Amino acid sequence: MIAMIDYDAGNLKSVEKAFAVLGEKPVITRDREVILKADKVILPGVGSYGDAMEKLHHYELVEVIHQAVEKEIPFLGICLGMQLLFESSEESGGIKGLGVLPGKILKFSEIPGLKVPHMGWNSLKVRPEARLFQGIENGAYVYFVHSYYLKAEDEKDVAAFAEYGEVFHASIERGNLYGCQFHPEKSSETGLKILKNFIELT
Repeated sequence: MIAMIDYDAGNLKSVEKAFAVLGEKPVITRDREVILKADKVILPGVGSYGDAMEKLHHYELVEVIHQAVEKEIPFLGICLGMQLLFESSEESGGIKGLGVLPGKILKFSEIPGLKVPHMGWNSLKVRPEARLFQGIENGAYVYFVHSYYLKAEDEKDVAAFAEYGEVFHASIERGNLYGCQFHPEKSSETGLKILKNFIELT
């Protein structure tokens, strides 16, 4: 069973539809027991870092997320959901995140000719050993929508890089933790393959 954490994130339905294409029906839930009994857990996310952390606290999900991570349930953060796994963000006045992994979320620099938010298709430089990207060629294109990006403290946690004015960390893997800054649910066949790889993790 796949549990998708419901904290009023904007992309729940699109993520759910992508899994439906793969023959899966995630349970959208805030229930602690359901989350901790799941085979896989997904933290989606679209919107403001500060609002998201406020809602995770409001729904008493912060401790549950930490418990799911400690239980070593395969855990996937998508877009803002990945950013929340780290220590802090320049968005919302440097508000603290879940702090599950070391690193910070930074705002894109203002570079002439490059619009922020970074929106659209971009290629990935993939680490060959990354489990989430098995069967996906280096340079594959995925879909991004974000104004802030991850700077992981430990580059060994980075599964894929992308470039938009500057090189940034586009995906992470450490132990049972996985994350995509891009939207696999909006990234066509490549995105579905990434989600399928996550489903098949053991």
